[in-house]
Amino acid sequence: MTSLSIIVPLFNEQESLPDLIEQLYAAMHEKELHDLFLETFSFEIIMVDDGSTDSSCTLISNMILSMPELRLISFQRNYGKTAALSAGFMAATGNYICTIDADLQDDPFAIKDLIKRLQEGYDLVSGWKKERKDPISKTLPSKLFNTITRLFTGIPIHDFNCGLKVYRKEVTRRLELRGDMHRYIPVLAEWMGFKITELPVRHQARKFGTTKYNASRFFSGLFDFLSVLFIIRYLQRPMHFFGMAGLISFLLGFTISLYVTLDKILLHKPVSNRPILFLGILLLILGVQLFSTGLLGEMLSTSSSKESSFAVRETLNLTSGQVGKFSNPN
Repeated sequence: MTSLSIIVPLFNEQESLPDLIEQLYAAMHEKELHDLFLETFSFEIIMVDDGSTDSSCTLISNMILSMPELRLISFQRNYGKTAALSAGFMAATGNYICTIDADLQDDPFAIKDLIKRLQEGYDLVSGWKKERKDPISKTLPSKLFNTITRLFTGIPIHDFNCGLKVYRKEVTRRLELRGDMHRYIPVLAEWMGFKITELPVRHQARKFGTTKYNASRFFSGLFDFLSVLFIIRYLQRPMHFFGMAGLISFLLGFTISLYVTLDKILLHKPVSNRPILFLGILLLILGVQLFSTGLLGEMLSTSSSKESSFAVRETLNLTSGQVGKFSNPN
C-alpha cells in the first residue's frame, strides 16, 4: 500500500488551520492524486506545533477527534522550523513525504503535481514560488539568498527555501538537520547523491497572522550557509581545507622571514623593531596551527564515522539476477 505523510510545521497559525486542513483533505481525495498510484492509497497529516502561544494546539486537538488521519506533535517551546521538520520526518510513516507551510500561502492542490514529477525518477521535488505574493522585504532577501546559494553550490534551483516539497522516504531518513538548515535541504540531498528538481507552484498572499521572517534570521542563515558549504565540500576531507590554508599561511610567513633575514645579512638592516618581522612570525604560527587543525579533523572524521556518507539507489544480485532497492540500515 502506498502512503503519503504530510508534515505541517506551525507556529501561532490558529486562524489559518481550519482552512488549511480542509484544503489538505480535499486535495488528498482528488481522483487525479489516487490515479497516480496503482495500489491502495492512504495518507496522514502530521501537525508539528512549534511551541505556539495561541490556540493552535487546542484547535488541532479538537479536530483530531473527528479526523483519524490527523496527528499532532507539540513542542514545549519554540525550537524553530528545522526542529519541527526533523520531528515530523522521524514520525512520518509514509512512502512519500510532503512538507507544506501552515500560513495558506502554499497550494495543497499542487501536491499531486509534485508527486507526479517525483515519479519521473526523482527523489526530491521542490516547489518554486515563481510569482511570489510577498512584500519586497521578503522577496528581495530571498532572491539574494537563492542566487548566492545557486552560485556557490552549482545546483540549478530557483527557490531553495520553498516550504512545499515532496520527498521519497529514503531522503528524509538520511537528512540530519540542525540550526536553520531546512533552507538547504535540496543542497544536502544533492550532496548525498539524490536526484532533485523543482516545479513551479502557485503562491498566495498571506491571509492571517504575520510573517515569522526578521533580520536576525538573515545572519543565522548566513552562518548555516557557511556550515553547509563546509559539509558538502570538506566534511570527509577537512585536511584539504585547513591544510591548504595552513600551507599558504606558512609559505607566506616563511617568505617574509627569509626576506627579513637576507635584509639583515646583506644590507645590515635592523630587524628587532620591524613590523614585517612580527607579521612573518604570526603567519608561520598560524600556518602550523591550521595544518594541525586539519590533521586533527582527519583523525576525528576517520574515527567517528560510523555510517556511510553515500546513498545506494539499488543493488544487483548476480546469482539470481534480481535488482532490488537497497537502503542504508542507519
